[in-house]
Amino acid sequence: MRPEQRLRYTTPADRPPSALPNGAKVAVWPVVNVENWLIDNPMPRQVLVAPTGVPLLPDIANWGWHEYGMRVGFWRFLDAFQKRGIRPTLSVNGSVCTAYPRVAQAAHEAGWDFMGHGHVQVPTHKVPDQRAMIRQTIQAIQDCTGAPPLGWLAPGLTETLETADLLAEAGLRYCADWVVDDLPCRLETADGPIFTMPYSVELNDIPVVMIQHHDEQELPRRARLHAARLLAEAGSTPRIMCIAIHPYISGVPHRIAALEQMLDDLAAMPGIAFLQAREILAWYEGCGDPT
Repeated sequence: MRPEQRLRYTTPADRPPSALPNGAKVAVWPVVNVENWLIDNPMPRQVLVAPTGVPLLPDIANWGWHEYGMRVGFWRFLDAFQKRGIRPTLSVNGSVCTAYPRVAQAAHEAGWDFMGHGHVQVPTHKVPDQRAMIRQTIQAIQDCTGAPPLGWLAPGLTETLETADLLAEAGLRYCADWVVDDLPCRLETADGPIFTMPYSVELNDIPVVMIQHHDEQELPRRARLHAARLLAEAGSTPRIMCIAIHPYISGVPHRIAALEQMLDDLAAMPGIAFLQAREILAWYEGCGDPT
């Protein structure tokens, strides 16, 4: 199916009144992206271009940039969320569970909600067998946490026209690659519907910092404006607000304090609740799936 066949067009007015837990108007959905970058592959992102202008392998400089996030940045995230009693969703490559077992175990013990993010950080279009990769990722997460993930975010939000069908076939119940709304939407597949989950490409430290080259204050500034507007619009129909962060970007010393202040500012706003993806999905399905 093509996208227009999978996803029915709806507007905010089409959504019936509903209520988030504890009467919240806006659910803030923090997503921490934790990935396994293979030194043999071209790096998924670059902070330094090759001196010759041509990418070289192995790319130690950019691999090390990411590795810092796994060794140091992740633990700053863990501390920041634990101190505030917030449990984010962990968007995780399945291979992280064995390549970085201490990271995966710490997130699981802290009650983070695991979301499949491919097996390694490679675009979906470059994977020779999507079905096998999806099932391998689910199994790795189940082996680590004792339960399969409910949802999926592809590396770089990359999908082919068959990906949604393969996700549903594997038993996944939501997909975060379709950033089209402030609420979940029904996504039709050959194996029955799954739901979109409102991820973000705007409240996301990759485009904000690494592509648009803003300083550490820009993501918090956007988040405050975003939350204020959603609170004003929510009325009887709540909204979802995702914030997507990466340990090698927002977990560095010169950005972590701004991230912590952002979490404090959002927590202080009346009507805000921090929810995991599985909590948002349970709430939305309880509304009777209006889409």
